[in-house]
Amino acid sequence: MRRNEAALLCAVRQGNIIMMKNVNWQELFEKAYRSGVEKYRTGTRGADALFSAEEKSFLASIGHTPQELYDFCEDAVNYGEPDYGSALLIAAVRRDYFLHVMKGQIVEPLPMETLPPKEASVEGIVWLPRLIEKARRKLRGQLDPNLMYCCGGDRRFFREHDIHPADFLRVAWAAGDDDARLIRFVKEGL
Repeated sequence: MRRNEAALLCAVRQGNIIMMKNVNWQELFEKAYRSGVEKYRTGTRGADALFSAEEKSFLASIGHTPQELYDFCEDAVNYGEPDYGSALLIAAVRRDYFLHVMKGQIVEPLPMETLPPKEASVEGIVWLPRLIEKARRKLRGQLDPNLMYCCGGDRRFFREHDIHPADFLRVAWAAGDDDARLIRFVKEGL
């Protein structure tokens, strides 16, 4: 382990979420992802069992939970998606939001019962009200642990509308509370 990684893990263990400035965070993410996929393939189940204490500390430092990475590993093994590149891009958007907007502050998740239902629609687009709220909660770290951003339903929506899930997160960040901007993005790519 590199010296700056050890210092980061020590700071996280002590409850201090710090602004991570090292250039290799994506290497640590990939290592945790690849290890998680391999462990899942060999029968390990559950986010607590899939990741080491160091990996959990690292994930906390970028605003990512072990459950979120577990969901990516599980779906990659079981369904072949999302791929590693998508998981990394989604994590990068969340990391930037967590560090630069939230200043490393962790907040409590919101219950999934407060999400719009799956069949809800806006301007004739089913799933979009739910996806808008899921994206906002993903950015803020408020996604219920029983939910996954980029789950099977989300992936189907993204394929149907030719949108990358990380791009949708970026537009959700830029749009803030402006639902119309997200609707326009889905309909027109603007």
